[in-house]
Amino acid sequence: MSTTRPAPSTPHSADSTASAPLIRDATEADLPAIQAIYAHHVLTGVASFEEIPPSVDDLRTRLASVRSHGLPYMVAEIDCEVAGYCYATPYRPRPAYRNTIEDSIYVSDAYRGRGLGRVLLQALIERCETGPWRQMVAVIADGGSGGSLSLHTQLGFELTGTLKAVGFKHGRWLDTTLMQRTLGVGDSTVPDDVAR
Repeated sequence: MSTTRPAPSTPHSADSTASAPLIRDATEADLPAIQAIYAHHVLTGVASFEEIPPSVDDLRTRLASVRSHGLPYMVAEIDCEVAGYCYATPYRPRPAYRNTIEDSIYVSDAYRGRGLGRVLLQALIERCETGPWRQMVAVIADGGSGGSLSLHTQLGFELTGTLKAVGFKHGRWLDTTLMQRTLGVGDSTVPDDVAR
């Protein structure tokens, strides 16, 4: 199991009353905490376009799917509590997209505004750069009104476009903003699985 414990050295890291976050691979034991975090986002926000929170069993299936692609699924643990989580999934299922992935990051409401999203996204990028993936895509709802746009920009993502009114949730139409970041050598060489 991979673990990372960043030092709480920036003003955006977790406050002084909490320990530095331990970033580690998620386990099935983390799924109830992950489900609680995600359910809050599903029911109160627009970061997810789901409208009914998935069950722990649903999330178990999703965790297995992420791992079946060799992709990371990690949690941030603070004082023995899961404070947030992140993972990557294939961007699209067709084979030509195999080197492009999409990121997802969710932070517990109790830990919002403390820089935990940045710690999680940075760890996710670093882990994905050790694999065969060349591009990471972020699909951000509602213009990134929750800070996602700024967070992704800080970590090297560039704005690539906006899809207008593609979602309807909480009584209103929602846009999605697309951002993209190169991983590793990007498109400077052909994929590793292509014969030379």
